[in-house]
Amino acid sequence: METMLIMCAGVLVGATVFPARLKVWNSRLQVAMTALLIFTMGVGLGSRPGFLAELGEMGLDSLLFAAVPILLSVAAVYPLSRRFLEKREGEEEDSP
Repeated sequence: METMLIMCAGVLVGATVFPARLKVWNSRLQVAMTALLIFTMGVGLGSRPGFLAELGEMGLDSLLFAAVPILLSVAAVYPLSRRFLEKREGEEEDSP
């Protein structure tokens, strides 16, 4: 819950307070912080005793936790993109 509140506060600050001229530096900082987050998560997992033994058990669960949202996202986005993003054959563009 705390993570969601912090993320919402960041979105609010970025949309209202953060100056547009610093957008490039903000993007670079986001990439660096994401890399740091992934690294520290890896260190945390790797330092757990018995992690390699648990890896086999966690593998199938992790695969399901990744595959189900991916499949559902594709199932939702594909028909929507076909409907709204692709130009249909024989359809003329509206010219102003």
